[in-house]
Amino acid sequence: MAIAKKTILSESEAIIKLIDYLDDNFSKAVEIIFQSKGRLVVTGIGKSAIIGQKMVATFNSTGTPSMFLHAAEAIHGDLGMIQKDDVIICISKSGNSPEIKALIPLLKRDGNPLIGISGNSSSALAKGSDYTLNTTVDAEACPINLAPTNSTTAQLVMGDALAICLMEMRDFKAEDFAKYHPGGALGKKLLLRVKDLIEHNQKPIVNPDTLVKKVIFEISEKRLGVTAVVENNEVVGIITDGDIRRMLNDRDTFTDLTAKDIMTKNPKSISSETMAIDALQVLENHSITQLIVIDNKEYKGVLHLHDILKEGIL
Repeated sequence: MAIAKKTILSESEAIIKLIDYLDDNFSKAVEIIFQSKGRLVVTGIGKSAIIGQKMVATFNSTGTPSMFLHAAEAIHGDLGMIQKDDVIICISKSGNSPEIKALIPLLKRDGNPLIGISGNSSSALAKGSDYTLNTTVDAEACPINLAPTNSTTAQLVMGDALAICLMEMRDFKAEDFAKYHPGGALGKKLLLRVKDLIEHNQKPIVNPDTLVKKVIFEISEKRLGVTAVVENNEVVGIITDGDIRRMLNDRDTFTDLTAKDIMTKNPKSISSETMAIDALQVLENHSITQLIVIDNKEYKGVLHLHDILKEGIL
């Protein structure tokens, strides 16, 4: 526990120091990426390459088209991936590894802006870059000061700082984020609408004069625990299985009862275009499990809490 706490504290202190290293180079780097008509190409080697891949994933998902170029593969043909309008980020703790030193002039030969992220301000990378972002750390969290820990964390945080600045400049919204995350629970939260959840549901419906016996059959057959009561093509009420149970508790017979006698008037409803996550909030706020779906007074169906749960949105 002591070692774990010491490691976390060491890395957090390394991150805090990045604030003091920020200067005009950072601002200019963000601006040059924002103004670029090309892509952002991120390159590095070793652990820095892994950090670079994560940066690319973050940039792509937040509106900055990016690609990863492995420094070792770059000099064996992959330099052809770089186009004239691209901006390049090169990541290296020392900034002096043989692969990086060999790569710098090749990255700059066609005039592409080069942003260096390095922990050595006097390195070949720092001197060869148009803009240098300082990620110097006093030491690694590693007890023998060799395994990249603090240094890679600092690189990662600097990349996140770039990405968030670019998001702000692009006025990147949740709707934009959804375009790049259509899969999984996150995508469903941002994309699924009520109409997507009810499209395969049956549509329970009775009229006000329907006998309660037939109402029970309708609720049971459609298997949503509820039915809408519709008159003249408009929903005038709702009957839930809870309403049926309460009626049975209060009466010895119900042969003479109709839907209008036990229905709840003015039921809670929602539009089919409502986001699923917002519909869930309505259900929770009113402590109910079903919502009648209505568009322009037209009955579209029933949304059940289970429709949301089975999509894994919660």
